Amino acid sequence: MKKKEEKEVIFYEISDFDYYLQSMRKSKNTISAYISDLNQYAEFLHRYEHIDEVDQIEREDIIKYIDSLKRKNLSKQSIARKIIAIKDFHKYLSEENNIKNPAEMIDRPKTDKTLPVVLTVDEVESMINSIDGDDPISLRNKAMIELLYGCGLRISELLSLKITDIHLKESYLVIIGKGNKERMVPVGEMAILAVRRYVDKGWLDLTPKNGNLLFYNYQKKPLSRQSVFKFIKKLAEDNGITKEISPHTLRHSYATHLLEGGTDLRVVQELLGHEDIATTQIYTHIDKSKLKAIYDHSHPLAMDKHKEE
Repeated sequence: MKKKEEKEVIFYEISDFDYYLQSMRKSKNTISAYISDLNQYAEFLHRYEHIDEVDQIEREDIIKYIDSLKRKNLSKQSIARKIIAIKDFHKYLSEENNIKNPAEMIDRPKTDKTLPVVLTVDEVESMINSIDGDDPISLRNKAMIELLYGCGLRISELLSLKITDIHLKESYLVIIGKGNKERMVPVGEMAILAVRRYVDKGWLDLTPKNGNLLFYNYQKKPLSRQSVFKFIKKLAEDNGITKEISPHTLRHSYATHLLEGGTDLRVVQELLGHEDIATTQIYTHIDKSKLKAIYDHSHPLAMDKHKEE
């Protein structure tokens, strides 16, 4: 009986990933293929490796699964699709739920590289400014957005924040990130104001007796990632933003805007809690792509070249 309950855990994580893909507006066929591939992957891990929880998975287990696919004489395209699903699943868990990424060093089949979606400063400001109520939920929501963008938090870090982790007078947060590593993150003035208003006027109304988390829902229960996904998606839509965004988009935007403002890459790495600077370097590619677009639009030779084409 215990084994059955453990097995359900890994499928719950896949179900959570399913919702994430929906929030990113992936096509139904893409989502269906991803989930089918991941359920097969989970079944293999359970049956042959006796693994029922995602944090038990090691790189070697993934390699064994890929080898089993090759023995079935599947096409290279089918195997490539399954590997991509596995890598994206583990990347999602790593970024959103502080779970190690055993698929990080698994080679990804060659595909077109896509850069993270980033909001403009105006888009972020429009989302924040559109939350103007004084009720506990509105105060909470504004504080959440300010912290996600103003501190570049992962959603798991946001939802695990305790009231004792915020130090508004000193303008910093204590964050427990991936690998239970602690880091201090500075908090800007606007985020401080939003959090202080929420703590003073809304936090007690949403917090259960002896509760110590910063964010709860209207039922006085800890917020789920799915509820934050829904809220941010609707907030973006209400402000005319058509980009495929998630809570992590605010983290991407935070890092990109810091680099565009001249912040050193090593500082951004520290603020984001990235162990490897190579992870942070993706944001330099975004910055370069923007510079290239500006050049193509503005430089006379670039414009002449486009005319000839």
